[in-house]
Amino acid sequence: MSRLEVVRLVIDVPGRPDGRALSFQVEPGQVWGVLGPNGVGKTTLLHTLAGLRTPRAGEVRLAGRPLGALRRREVARQLGLVFQERHDGFPATVRETALIGRHPYLSPWQMEGAEELRLAEAALERLDVAHLADRLVGTLSGGERQRLAIATVLTQAPALWLADEPTNHLDLHHQSSVMALLAGQAAEGRAVLMCLHDLNLAARWCDQLLLLYPDGEACWGPAETMLEPAALERLYGQRLATAWVDGAPVFVPAR
Repeated sequence: MSRLEVVRLVIDVPGRPDGRALSFQVEPGQVWGVLGPNGVGKTTLLHTLAGLRTPRAGEVRLAGRPLGALRRREVARQLGLVFQERHDGFPATVRETALIGRHPYLSPWQMEGAEELRLAEAALERLDVAHLADRLVGTLSGGERQRLAIATVLTQAPALWLADEPTNHLDLHHQSSVMALLAGQAAEGRAVLMCLHDLNLAARWCDQLLLLYPDGEACWGPAETMLEPAALERLYGQRLATAWVDGAPVFVPAR
């Protein structure tokens, strides 16, 4: 069964006419990348898929069921969302924040137990923030906060990851580590859909791509068919030069 099914979906981008209706399925084991210039609606799409925004038309189905028919706790047990930007609602430590990922599985007023703590600490270790476990989130750098956000979703252990610029604020080493983690989640039978600005990360790590154009047009399919220089140049309004490195295409702006 598909982790996510999008049926004739038209996202609501303020001030823009309806674009092409989207219809695709995100299957277990797939890593999807959403590409497009600023303002095309990548974040709006992600929030719509998570049920945080209402589409103009169409439907989103999670594990075969209409998203709108599910309670938020049911959604949170299946779907994890990494936001592009986060705001601290209240003072909390890094460990306490990671433990939030287990809340969908706890009954009201139930405290986290040893298993929840084990999962959170393993996720913090995996994202290289375990040494910060007792620090307040407000004292972290942007990159540390980003890794904590991903660790929190890893603690949540959803079948479907939706990630908005998951490598935002990260240095080169942690970019590679996070992309490898997301690919590993897919390899274990989960599914990942993420918005990316870095075309080369998408080319190296994604097996499916969705291209969103400024005029509302869209196309999607296997990465090898989407990574056509002419289509990408039209997407970004930028001439590109292409090379191959370690078996993957690399795109750089042409002079």
